[in-house]
Amino acid sequence: MTKWLFCIVVLFAGVAAQAHEVRPAYLQLDEQADGTWQVLWKQPVLQDRRLPIDPVFPEGCELNALQQPELTGAALIHRWSTDCDLANARIEISGLTRTLTDVMLQLRTADGESESFLLRPESPEVDLANAAPPVFEYLWLGIEHLLFGIDHVLFVIGLVLFIPGRMELLKTITAFTVAHSITLALSVFEIVQVPQAPVEAIIALSILFLARELLLPVERRSALTRARPWIMALIFGLLHGLGFAGVLLEIGLPRDELALSLLLFNVGIELGQILVIVVVLAFMALVQAAMRRPVPIGAYCWAMGCVAGMWTLERVIGVF
Repeated sequence: MTKWLFCIVVLFAGVAAQAHEVRPAYLQLDEQADGTWQVLWKQPVLQDRRLPIDPVFPEGCELNALQQPELTGAALIHRWSTDCDLANARIEISGLTRTLTDVMLQLRTADGESESFLLRPESPEVDLANAAPPVFEYLWLGIEHLLFGIDHVLFVIGLVLFIPGRMELLKTITAFTVAHSITLALSVFEIVQVPQAPVEAIIALSILFLARELLLPVERRSALTRARPWIMALIFGLLHGLGFAGVLLEIGLPRDELALSLLLFNVGIELGQILVIVVVLAFMALVQAAMRRPVPIGAYCWAMGCVAGMWTLERVIGVF
């Protein structure tokens, strides 16, 4: 009875955590040959509700709709045109300070020059006339996506708890990293294209599987996870890479910066992953030193399993 009550509490926590998942927005400004500008605004949609953020342009800058707003599964897309000189404009994203998301801003001039900017909750505006484009915007986006992507964090923590030996853990994490790097690249370069809804459902199922394995005595775990856990991490890493790719594909990366943005985003994911592992290992070492016995992980496994079970059910229903 206590375990089921614990699950119910955790399920509500899981819903709250999922509601704050980071989904970046994308603002693209394209200068035309005649001096006019076309604006593309991709506004994230979470749980069938648009994120309450909007671009604010200089006073007197009139935007003319080029078409009706288009709703995709993950974003509400607006297309406008304007006669304003956006190359020297101050752009602000209203409502951004009340969110956990970021806005990628891409500026393209008629002579072929391109610059990228990252607007964050603590810095929701940019003066395009004077701003220097940040070099590592995609790197930070990757770190942030890993740390705020609760499902990916749960899986990484599960791997740390599952593998007792440090060398075996290194091999397993390396397999997971290589695998999701491969599918991330294949997806972004459009070599492999898979619908996101089934991928997200299977990612949740991978977390549920890992939680179940953790709760079982070692001798009752599946032969594959006992003998070669790195193969399990490799298989599930391929799926998680498809999930990582969904973020980049949703915001619509500029084609002329695709390779660089992919590299920086992937490095950011790895840095975030390393940070999670270091924190978990340090926490476990402190707890073990204080308790003078192995760290009990049953409560975490039940929490991970309950949340993953809820996500699996919710995402499978979403597929249909």
